[in-house]
Amino acid sequence: MNLNQITVPSADLSKAIPFYQKLGLKLIVDAQPHYARFVCPDGNATFSLHRVTELPNGEGVYVYFECEDLDDYVLTLKEKGIVFDHDPKDQSWLWREARVKDLDSNQLILYYAGENRCNPPWRIASD
Repeated sequence: MNLNQITVPSADLSKAIPFYQKLGLKLIVDAQPHYARFVCPDGNATFSLHRVTELPNGEGVYVYFECEDLDDYVLTLKEKGIVFDHDPKDQSWLWREARVKDLDSNQLILYYAGENRCNPPWRIASD
């Protein structure tokens, strides 16, 4: 099994699509006003938006996008006008992360974890 796609809610795809394109995702399905799908620039994972009449309450959705050149990528996005909640910083779980919210308050975490992504020091032994 492999994870293929994440879908997040959006109140207005006409505003959300350009935001995600600015992040570097490539639009591959444009079925506005109800749905849009992107492909990530690295690999084959897809990411989509679906229109909702009411956004979820609470903290909402967290989506992680891995970026090998995280610091440079964040600088490039800032030059494009993306405003981050926090710049890249090393976390106690051994990932380097920057955080930004999309226009619907979905939390996006751009990160780099290297070997620690799947093999942190505390990984449980498997058969």
